[in-house]
Amino acid sequence: MAVKVSIPSPLQQYTESKDTIDLEVATVGEALAELSSRYEGLRRHLFTDAGKLRTFVNVYLNDEDIRFLQREATPVKAGDELSIVPTIAGGLAA
Repeated sequence: MAVKVSIPSPLQQYTESKDTIDLEVATVGEALAELSSRYEGLRRHLFTDAGKLRTFVNVYLNDEDIRFLQREATPVKAGDELSIVPTIAGGLAA
């Protein structure tokens, strides 16, 4: 059994319109690296040129923000779900 990664609508254009992707990985970082390897267009939306996860990209493991766990080193197990949630900014100034 694999880890399921949920892809948000704005990024599905880079994953062949897939909204979920199953991966056999051991950590959150491995999952993100595998996604970037399979879907090259996704890399620039997830990582900086220096290879760091972009600050506006939030990743959740079973509804827990990885920033409060072990970040990319957070271990995953079969049946876990990762969610990628890009921060959306903007709106109308009052």
